[in-house]
Amino acid sequence: MKSLKKDNFVFGLLMGIISPAIVFGIIWVINRVLMLIGVTNLWLDMETQVLVSVFINLIPIRYYFVNLKFEKTGGGVLVVTFTVVMLFFLFKNYIF
Repeated sequence: MKSLKKDNFVFGLLMGIISPAIVFGIIWVINRVLMLIGVTNLWLDMETQVLVSVFINLIPIRYYFVNLKFEKTGGGVLVVTFTVVMLFFLFKNYIF
């Protein structure tokens, strides 16, 4: 856990990109398994998967801003989250 306690803007950017990617992969695998076993009423569409995986960044944002008072790392995560959400809503009709 000590490696996660850095006050660095680039570290925050990387964390803001990597954590939603991991969560998206987990959600995608769960959806595929549910589709294979035939439980289609629990399946999530792609838009929901993207939004849930991006909003998981609220946890590290709160952790770094409130608990550790690391403004640079929290700001990096916040910049990535804000940018991805804005791009999602701008290009939602073209991608999905």
